[in-house]
Amino acid sequence: MSLVSKILVGLVALTHVYFCYLEMFAWETRGPEVFTFMAPELFAPTKVLAANQGLYNLFLAGGLIWALLVQSTQWQRHIATYFLLCVLAAGLYGALAFTVTLYVQAIPAAIALASVLIWRKA
Repeated sequence: MSLVSKILVGLVALTHVYFCYLEMFAWETRGPEVFTFMAPELFAPTKVLAANQGLYNLFLAGGLIWALLVQSTQWQRHIATYFLLCVLAAGLYGALAFTVTLYVQAIPAAIALASVLIWRKA
């Protein structure tokens, strides 16, 4: 992967590490500030659901980080492509309920994916 691709994949991974933190550890404190479409009284009863979602975001970040650590350029591309497609699918689905997901998850994943697929060498 090119340096640009690696940076973009890394940024998507870091974003998902933040999503994990937000959903697993800051759901009741920072969550209401971020997810303003939800009634504040819903954060406590949905804490376990949000933590589960945060764990899935950590899996996505882990896969993208794995792609950056693999020595084989070909496998870097394959692994990054798979996990970016997963992020893109999750972002598109999430955007059906929460439009900003399109901008913070789906579009960055699509840009990183395009970068990985276009710049196959380097």
